[in-house]
Amino acid sequence: MKKLLLIDGNAIFHRAFHALPLFKTSKGEYTNAVYGFLKMFIEIMKREKPEYVAVAFDRAAPTFRHLEYKEYKATRSAPPVELYPQLPRLKEVLGTFNVAMFEMDGYEADDIIGTIAEKAEADPEIHTLILTGDRDTLQLVTTKTYVVAPLKGVSEVIEYTPAMVKEKTGLRPDQIVDYKSLKGDPSDNIKGVGGIGDKTAVELLQKYDHLENIYEHLDELTPAQRKKLEEGEKDAELSKRLATILRDVPIEVRLEECHFTRAPFEKAKKLFETLEFKTLLKNIDTLKELVEPEEKAQQSMF
Repeated sequence: MKKLLLIDGNAIFHRAFHALPLFKTSKGEYTNAVYGFLKMFIEIMKREKPEYVAVAFDRAAPTFRHLEYKEYKATRSAPPVELYPQLPRLKEVLGTFNVAMFEMDGYEADDIIGTIAEKAEADPEIHTLILTGDRDTLQLVTTKTYVVAPLKGVSEVIEYTPAMVKEKTGLRPDQIVDYKSLKGDPSDNIKGVGGIGDKTAVELLQKYDHLENIYEHLDELTPAQRKKLEEGEKDAELSKRLATILRDVPIEVRLEECHFTRAPFEKAKKLFETLEFKTLLKNIDTLKELVEPEEKAQQSMF
């Protein structure tokens, strides 16, 4: 079985920036986020040896979630000024490796990843790995799609299989959205149901399976729980729509586009030298060894 590696570009970019101290080149260009991203990228490439790789990025344009709920992510503080100037440089580096990159107005990187992963589910020859620091993607985990998330810094990771999701959360992957619908998600400014916390949300879902089924059995709950759920029903419905990762974004992705083929590694070396990534320079030859021999990529649209 061949592997498809999908990377949440913005999530890993942010993770790398905050995991490493600020540093810059001798010419004053900040590079810690680019360095951290590439270090993580090289490590997972060495470990998993995927035949196919794609990176999805968010765009600045409002998404359908912002249009439905203007307060979506409104509580987030402005990013550090040293962060986003590094993004074009990261894309430039990924381009030198011929890594496929996808982004689309109106949708988040998660939605693009969800769509590609859903297409890959139908291909019996593909096993998908999603590299992200965003636990929202746990809802995408299946027996054919795992999530790989950083634990500490940019080197230690945890792999979420369906069993691992259940062990860590007490829930199945398909219940993660319902959990957010009840508890909310402060990082995205998703309300959830007022007064329903982590423990209660998990207990309700373990007993009633999904949000809709909980509402069908309100008469079985305590008066306090029933009151909270009745008052927060509209918030729960909105929260579920906001928390659900789409799997049908109208973006065309061909598997062969993501084939990790021979890249102009000399160009990459020169760029690494410009960025003064002396340690990472030693890893470029390792990446060259991972590249498949020149062969015709599988002609498939998943």
